Amino acid sequence: MTIKVGGAGDFGGRRVDEAALESESGVFVHLMNWGVTVRDWRVPVEGGQRQVVLGFEDFDPYPEHSPHLGSLAGRVANRIAGGRFSLDGVWYQLDRNEGGNCLHGGSEGLGRQVWEMETDSAANAVCFSHKSPDGAMGFPGNVAFSATYALSGHRLSLEIVGMPDRPTPISLVQHIYFNLGLAGSVLDHRVEMPYSVARTETDDDLVATGVIRPVQGTEFDFRSGRPLRDAAGKPQSFDLNYVLATGRPAEAPVVVASGEDGALGLRLWTDRPGLQFYNSVWTDIAVPGHGGRRYGRHSGLCFEDQMWPDAVNQPHFPDIICTPDRPYRHWCAIEIG
Repeated sequence: MTIKVGGAGDFGGRRVDEAALESESGVFVHLMNWGVTVRDWRVPVEGGQRQVVLGFEDFDPYPEHSPHLGSLAGRVANRIAGGRFSLDGVWYQLDRNEGGNCLHGGSEGLGRQVWEMETDSAANAVCFSHKSPDGAMGFPGNVAFSATYALSGHRLSLEIVGMPDRPTPISLVQHIYFNLGLAGSVLDHRVEMPYSVARTETDDDLVATGVIRPVQGTEFDFRSGRPLRDAAGKPQSFDLNYVLATGRPAEAPVVVASGEDGALGLRLWTDRPGLQFYNSVWTDIAVPGHGGRRYGRHSGLCFEDQMWPDAVNQPHFPDIICTPDRPYRHWCAIEIG
């Protein structure tokens, strides 16, 4: 299919472009090369189309107002304690952009870079690339990143590769905010994460403590589907990393969700060992988004498939150190319909 490409704006003296993918089933996804951002995603429903992601109508509000809406976050997503880590006997100090910690790769991480962009009409895909230099936000080594989004039917797939020239930590996430329904809140969405068997505990700053706790019998248990309210109907807030069961079937989704009206459902597959579940606990955006909506607390859902947070400082967590012989590779797919 023909992929439409157009200018979206300017950032740091570089042109920001947007590509529009359309599938044979009538799904539209718009992608910007600023941060590899999913700006728009519309799915057919009875009577028309529905916008299913949080975002802005154009590029201009993103640099100032976007809390990683739809972007790729990294080089290392989530929080690194103290914004520092040791590798091969050398301590590295990173950009500390959230209190004393490093969040999502720092204030000028991958989600705020203008990537190169090419289209592949045969695959109905958009391919992004970016060369992150040694010392970017304090991280060691040069890394050549590529990220490819492909749309087929109702499924959007993502493949990420990071090729470093020396050992360095890499862990990216897609940071798409979803709202599958018509309400401004996602609290009445139904969420099931059947393979989320435990969680990595955090301290008051949401930094991993290194403790792994089972979710069975707790408020964090989503192995059976339920809304984001307690038994009394009180809203619940979530911002935590789930430990996904090892040995799970590759064909089985790790997330199954639906909007409050039941018109649309979401399924997510991944090869990552963790999943950050966030229901916009801290979201409060001052400017309007799609359709003039205001995005406040509990306005969206993020299912960020990832390595575990602060793994560089937790030796018993899955290793995120990549090398020229062991580059970073990451796959996920999201289906909405």
